[in-house]
Amino acid sequence: MATPVTFWFDASCPFCWQTSRWIKEVEKVRDIEVEWVPMSLSVLNEGRDLDPDYMEKMKANWGPARVFAAVKAQEPEKIDALYTAMGTIIHPGCQGAKKDYGAYNGVIAQALAEAGLDSAYAQVADGTEWDARLREYHQGAMDAVGDEVGTPVVKLGETAFFGPVITRVPQAEQAGELFDAAVTLAGYPYFFELKRTRTENPRFA
Repeated sequence: MATPVTFWFDASCPFCWQTSRWIKEVEKVRDIEVEWVPMSLSVLNEGRDLDPDYMEKMKANWGPARVFAAVKAQEPEKIDALYTAMGTIIHPGCQGAKKDYGAYNGVIAQALAEAGLDSAYAQVADGTEWDARLREYHQGAMDAVGDEVGTPVVKLGETAFFGPVITRVPQAEQAGELFDAAVTLAGYPYFFELKRTRTENPRFA
């Protein structure tokens, strides 16, 4: 029986991207069923007193998140392909860390085309009509794991965690072994957190 995995993501986050690529590797070696759900760092950080430069990036992040909310609601089977397309452009393609509203519009258009989705989805990036749905998806992550986290949020069976946060993507059976360990931790109801200081940024190659 396939292990259910729910993966909440913000396409702009490089650490989330690395974890998502790990899950894609796990799909090759373990029987899992993944549901991809958008969340939003822009929603998460609303009203917080954070670095002004970082908050400028939060303005740009609305666009992709809104597009994912619309696609998730209307063509959920395409979310995986769209995240792969957009994340590849943003992270290995070095098109991330943008600022100001609309900064990702070109990336969005390219990713929609690569994923075989209607270009009309790009129009929602600069509007607010999908904000309520995006907030619902985001709240699903917060309900599952609590509000003192970022992205990714990964739910394994009935237990959700922030992370795992990785900088390099394990391949083949190593990916499966890391997944097995995560499932084991998730199966213990009194486990909550492991953490240490990061010593490198995500490596995409």
